[in-house]
Amino acid sequence: MSAARPAAAMEAPRSMPTGQRNVVRSNDSASLWNCTLSPGWTLDEVQVLRQALMKLGVGNWMKIIESECLPGKTIAQMNLQTQRMLGQQSTAEFNGLHIDALQIGELNSKRQGPEIRRKNNCIVNTGGKLTREEVESRRLAHREKFEVAQEVWSAIELPKPDNPLILLDKKREELKSLQAELDDVVARIAAAEQASISDQNTGIKRPRE
Repeated sequence: MSAARPAAAMEAPRSMPTGQRNVVRSNDSASLWNCTLSPGWTLDEVQVLRQALMKLGVGNWMKIIESECLPGKTIAQMNLQTQRMLGQQSTAEFNGLHIDALQIGELNSKRQGPEIRRKNNCIVNTGGKLTREEVESRRLAHREKFEVAQEVWSAIELPKPDNPLILLDKKREELKSLQAELDDVVARIAAAEQASISDQNTGIKRPRE
């Protein structure tokens, strides 16, 4: 009789036999499953976080902050979005692992059963708290099944923030464009109001557009 696997060990997709690594390449499509965006996150930022988790490891928030790939994002924001990408509330069993969070999320989205409870598309914790030994057992199982090969994650290049001066110039150009659009709208409104006043004075009734 074969040995039982840890309770949290999830079934690998058919394209990935047990033990095979690097199924999802770092440049694969991010649309592996429909993860929920946390408030303040864009799809592009989620893709960057996905790459950062693969390169730096789940839970290494300070390294991600120091990489400057997601300027302005806090640890709490990154942790919450990671939960939604993984499709589960608990992230401890993935700590330090170089994994594709969306791949795990796709598998979790297909899990069914009376013990499965979800909030914001995330499986929430039910039952008692896991012991350190149980968490570590799950982590080792996930590493064997899902961790991206080192030669892949080490080659990932995270984006750097734009030069602040260049970014400021872009914002100024955007502001000028918006101001021009606003001026045009104001001018059209003023012209329409003036035409309405003239028509009232002359008794002309214009057809409605």
